[in-house]
Amino acid sequence: MNFFKPNFWDKNQISFFSILLFPLTLLINFLVLLKSLTTKKNKFSIPIICIGNLYLGGTGKTPLSIEVFKILKNLKKDPVFIRKKYISHQDEVNLQEQFGKVFQSTKRVNAISNAVLSNANIVIMDDGFQDFSINKNLSILCFNEKLWIGNGFTIPSGPLRENLSSLQRANCVMINGNKNINIEKEILKRNSKIKIFYTKYNAENINMFKGKKITAFAGIGNPESFFQLLKYNKINIVKEIKFPDHYTYSDKELENLCSNSKNNNTLLLTTEKDYFRINKKYKNNINCLKISVEIENKEQFINEIRKII
Repeated sequence: MNFFKPNFWDKNQISFFSILLFPLTLLINFLVLLKSLTTKKNKFSIPIICIGNLYLGGTGKTPLSIEVFKILKNLKKDPVFIRKKYISHQDEVNLQEQFGKVFQSTKRVNAISNAVLSNANIVIMDDGFQDFSINKNLSILCFNEKLWIGNGFTIPSGPLRENLSSLQRANCVMINGNKNINIEKEILKRNSKIKIFYTKYNAENINMFKGKKITAFAGIGNPESFFQLLKYNKINIVKEIKFPDHYTYSDKELENLCSNSKNNNTLLLTTEKDYFRINKKYKNNINCLKISVEIENKEQFINEIRKII
């Protein structure tokens, strides 16, 4: 489903819409709690690393899953990616398939079972922190330092899939952004044993776009993070264009993007995820920014992985 994130989700003050939707929020919270209490957990013969989030979208789960895959390969393991099958998320699947095997199913339990049969010896589950049917060996929650928890409400009153008390089920937190003591205090208040790490994005092919005029567009959970990364690297952005998360670009929209970019004498630049959703006949006219994740105190994080393998 394609939709723009409501503006009131990220406002610190309580909005009219948050209050209006609050009865539905309470109902969803109750159903999530009921599900967590009644769902049977499945245990597997291989370790399960879950990379999830509380904030709905834009927290960097997929780039982190790829970095964890690389770490596991360096540790001489044979990891695979596990995903719940969504047609609209094929862009993320295509990105991960550049590094390793991806197992998908409408039920993650079935995807993991297939991975075990394929002789994988460790699983990286991209998303699924709220899937109570799977016993996880290492649960990592991703946050964006600038977005944090938005207005603090769970959906639909706010952007959270669960409230912060669910941090009790997590082992590690990854915060994409700058060190933030206030955020750390809020996390440790809920789980004093949790390990907190910080990440940043490295733009691997950024030099291709320096000194050029750029029209940047993105249809991801947090397009602002893409634009900010370009600005941080002193890229001259003439125009920024936002689309909903996992957006399917029509030929007409792509033709308009290419035409407007040509008329403005700019290069079209988008994310890797978006690039996978673009009709191949337009790809020669569109560039993509390749990124990788850098983990601060990486060796300490690797030690957390070593504990389960």
